Amino acid sequence: MAELAEIVRFLDRELNTAGISDYPGAWNGLQVANDGEVHRVIAAVDASWPVIEKAAEGGPGLLIVHHGLFWQGVQPVTGAFRRKLKTALNAGLAIYSSHLPLDVHPEWGNNRLLADAIGLRDQEPFLPGKSGAMGIRGTWQGNRESLAAAVGSAVGGPVHVCPAGPEKILTVGLVTGGAGSEVAAAAAAGIDAFVTGEGPHWSYTLAEEVEINVLYAGHYATETFGVRRLLNVVSANWGIPNDFIHHPTGL
Repeated sequence: MAELAEIVRFLDRELNTAGISDYPGAWNGLQVANDGEVHRVIAAVDASWPVIEKAAEGGPGLLIVHHGLFWQGVQPVTGAFRRKLKTALNAGLAIYSSHLPLDVHPEWGNNRLLADAIGLRDQEPFLPGKSGAMGIRGTWQGNRESLAAAVGSAVGGPVHVCPAGPEKILTVGLVTGGAGSEVAAAAAAGIDAFVTGEGPHWSYTLAEEVEINVLYAGHYATETFGVRRLLNVVSANWGIPNDFIHHPTGL
């Protein structure tokens, strides 16, 4: 058994939760408390109803997610939202969310872990954001097809490719999640290929116009890395059992 407050202090400190600006609905940090005891740690990408229902089956614990409960902002505690809160509270399930702090973490972040899994070399910060670089850029020696294969292998699924840039790839920029709208900024940064999770429809046609390869690897698929790593870190540090709830959206 571990103390919830101790784990939360650790996560807040290591993820720099207070120091990284995010969308208002992200509400990084502890979103739901329990009575203070954590007997197990669970991780998932989204604090969705199926995930919370599954996590609650094992009783008191801590659920760590990337996308938390409050993306829609202030809302009445009715319907599905009430059901999620009631299920978590009745089970003694605390919920901790980390969005951009987990994306950009230099060791446990989605960007870093995906870049490592792909095999990007000479990694450095990529694209300025509110609280520093949004992603990572690096070098690649191969063609478009081999890069797509490496990304697909890393995320364990299909990759949708916009083949609008050079066939030979030397430089790659990467931002996990829904960063497809940054296509113009990625092209202006002088890279050959931009890897992200998803983007709006117009990002594909814009990529053709600015002549950059874009690899859409899935919002969910590119953001399983960070929560999985946090799961292992908390489990190892406090000696408590862990479980990952895989609930893909296909997006």
